Amino acid sequence: MLKVHRDICGYCGCCVSVCPEGALELIDAYLSVEKTCTSCGVCAKVCPLGALEVTNE
Repeated sequence: MLKVHRDICGYCGCCVSVCPEGALELIDAYLSVEKTCTSCGVCAKVCPLGALEVTNE
């Protein structure tokens, strides 16, 4: 499961551009994670602020 730390996220869109499943969408400065997310962690690796975290929840 992908956890977004919204207090850290700068809503830059880096994660959206690298998601292989197209599961992330940036809408009006809000990062939306769709059900198609496979928790691969690619987005978390490219996040410059460390706002994304893959968890086992």
